[in-house]
Amino acid sequence: MNMEIRTKKCKTSLVLFTTVILLFTIDLKAQITTGTLIEEMVDLKRLSEYPDPCYNTVQYSSYDRRSTFPDAPGWFENADGFGGEPIPGFEKVLQEPGSDGIGEYLICDTEGPGAIVRLWTAAINGTIRLYLDGEKEPVYDGSAFDFFTQTYKAMAAENTTDFDGSFTQNMAGYYPVPFAKRCKIIWRGDLQKLHFYHVNIRLYENDAKVKTFSPRDLKAFSEEIKTTQQILMNPDSGYPCIKGESIPFALGTESGEEKEIANIKGNKGISCLELKIWSSDIEKALRQTVLRISFDGASVPQVESPAGDFFGTAAGINTYQSLPFTITEDGKMTCRYFMPFKESASIKIENFGDEKITVTGKVTTEKYNWDEARSMYFRARWKVGHNLLASPEHPVDINYLTANGKGVFVGAAAYLMNPSEVPSIYGNWWGEGDEKIFVDDNPSPVFFGTGSEDYFNYAWSSPDIFYHAYCGQPRNDGPGTRGFVTNYRWHIIDNIPFKNHFAFYMELLSHEPVPGFSYARIVYHYGFRGMHDDANPVSKDDVRLISLPEKWMPLAKKGSANSVFYQAEEILSEKKNTVLVSGPMWAGGQLLEWAPEQAGETFVLNLPVSEDGNYTIYITARLDGASGAFRATIDDVDFKQETRSIDLHTEHGILLRTFSSDVIKLEKGVHRLILEADQPDKPIGIDFIWIQKK
Repeated sequence: MNMEIRTKKCKTSLVLFTTVILLFTIDLKAQITTGTLIEEMVDLKRLSEYPDPCYNTVQYSSYDRRSTFPDAPGWFENADGFGGEPIPGFEKVLQEPGSDGIGEYLICDTEGPGAIVRLWTAAINGTIRLYLDGEKEPVYDGSAFDFFTQTYKAMAAENTTDFDGSFTQNMAGYYPVPFAKRCKIIWRGDLQKLHFYHVNIRLYENDAKVKTFSPRDLKAFSEEIKTTQQILMNPDSGYPCIKGESIPFALGTESGEEKEIANIKGNKGISCLELKIWSSDIEKALRQTVLRISFDGASVPQVESPAGDFFGTAAGINTYQSLPFTITEDGKMTCRYFMPFKESASIKIENFGDEKITVTGKVTTEKYNWDEARSMYFRARWKVGHNLLASPEHPVDINYLTANGKGVFVGAAAYLMNPSEVPSIYGNWWGEGDEKIFVDDNPSPVFFGTGSEDYFNYAWSSPDIFYHAYCGQPRNDGPGTRGFVTNYRWHIIDNIPFKNHFAFYMELLSHEPVPGFSYARIVYHYGFRGMHDDANPVSKDDVRLISLPEKWMPLAKKGSANSVFYQAEEILSEKKNTVLVSGPMWAGGQLLEWAPEQAGETFVLNLPVSEDGNYTIYITARLDGASGAFRATIDDVDFKQETRSIDLHTEHGILLRTFSSDVIKLEKGVHRLILEADQPDKPIGIDFIWIQKK
């Protein structure tokens, strides 16, 4: 063989070998695995590009199966997991209940490649069997509750990783479980007991290359898990968005004036927007300063919203940290959603308030190569409804957004003012209604939920303040869910692509009729040029200042039925070291504040009881950053055996919360409710006391 032929053969072999390696590398990169999905959980930039391979995101849930279409009976029915539903809340009954009440029910059976991306439950009995790719043996067969709340731990018993606060966020689990061919989930349990569930699944196009989940993945992708956990637990320090060019701004804006705070040229993307508003009335300014962002000369801004609502804080400054948004105590608001553009971006603010404001901050940009086939504009659409009637008898679908065009839905938030006068969670709850999300040409919702709080990843009308990377309730005044309430949920791993149509509704369905209800909401999404929606320009009337009624008095209904209420100042034994604090948050417009001078000092309330019986006593008190703690007794009997001390300190603003006693036997007459201070110089604010006969 001569050298020339040998060289040609070697070159040909090298080309073939290189081609094989290249194809193999491309194939590996295109493959969807547990590891790639875990990386997607903290990749905000990818949301701005239409997914390839494409997928649909769907939800299987325990929603009331009597709900079919808006123009048919049963659209607002609410039997969705409490037990004893008229129609089992499953795809199919596989095995009727036996004498023990246990049956088998199909949650889902999907064909083709896909991935489980979110699980949620408030409570569920029984067991789950998970079958992947048509295998006869389940990859999981065990506790249903563990499967929904701690998926990876449940599926790999030897795994000791703590996923709370990262992959588990409140009552939802974000544990990606990919499958190549099929996913089948069967629940075995008692239909008469609690069985709430959501299962969110990506359904990829048929030629997508997906590697099916194995419990061994938790070890194989341990580094991806660790990195993702760190970012989810602390996005401020973990998310790498602060790079590229930083453009600072600082300007004053008079009443009625619109000003441009940044104008950016070039093919770039905004990776971080920081903004702070300076005003003598920050709560008012956050609602009445409107933010507008226009990309590539758009006649209608792609983003238009009150500034505070855009950043997820309304009403006022409510501190929280999530993956796309952070609000700090000093009022700095940060957005990390990626916003690409081809030629230009203009950011403006308009002052709808009656006083001058100052706006400071900075925009961080980076270079970006616009892809006509995949790149999309970031959009945020805000709406508000004032003076609504929340009602159990007349529920309505509140429209968050209806959009036509091609894009991806990535998050939503709700900002409510609930003036209910019922002081208990069971009674002033606003959110019995379900989310209903329509996508493309589907006549039925692809997401049909089981309650507003379930959509926002909590349950049981909880007033708790919480926030995570994807979900939170950074404001809930109380008592119960009365007052101003803020809920958010960001769809990062569970984003919803749509090809031509998207519509999001949330039922407004309350425990009791509540007139004067205010409901603002915002939807975040991406869209190609040509998208249009039903949002109207924000008006001055839209952003008018919303306040709680000046005076309210608690009502004895639902959870507070059979109760008698006493204003603390009316039954006070001695006024020493006390003052009255005025405000619409307090019953009767006033709160009694006691400032003990030393630990052990007591404060006595004379509590009338009209007849002998067993009673629960409730103390509705103010929580804030300055308040102290106290011990309570009724005629020298501990208020509550398990919790001797009641702590009123919180770092979550000013709240009203109710503390209940053990059931105590009381005779007719006046009883002494004694509060004993745990420490000096820490005020204790008592709004009202109520007793409920059992």
